[in-house]
Amino acid sequence: MSKPRKTKSRKSKAAAATPEPTRRDVFKLARNGAIAAAAVAGGGYFAVGSFRAYAAEHDLTRLGQGKPVVVQVHDPQCPTCTALQKQARKALKEFGECDLVYLIADITTPEGRAFAVQHGVGNVTLLLFDGAGGLHQTVQGLHNSDQLDAIFKAHHGAVRQDA
Repeated sequence: MSKPRKTKSRKSKAAAATPEPTRRDVFKLARNGAIAAAAVAGGGYFAVGSFRAYAAEHDLTRLGQGKPVVVQVHDPQCPTCTALQKQARKALKEFGECDLVYLIADITTPEGRAFAVQHGVGNVTLLLFDGAGGLHQTVQGLHNSDQLDAIFKAHHGAVRQDA
């Protein structure tokens, strides 16, 4: 009688088939890990910068701190509000942050809603304030960037003369 032959288990076959990692494999892994880390860090840096810009633009306490301000009463789910925001930003491109500050009163937040109620306005509205926080003009409805540019220039000129 012959002895039954022992067969190798699956695990031992897989271990025997997997070669040891070479130096090249280790360097590839390190390179790919470094690229992934750089991509994650870059994405994090961008996200932090975007959040800071968002927070600064929604900080209504900046009103009345010596710079003229345009505040948009805004509902993010409203397509007309979004269109007005796009046109306002386009018109404000030639103004620097020192000339005219652009803020958003988001009516979906308690602060934004209270601001809108305080001034008696709804969404799709721009409120133009002087550097001391006094309301100079209310612009309601959707306007194109050329119309808004003329309104902002007139406001900026009037505020500078008052100062």
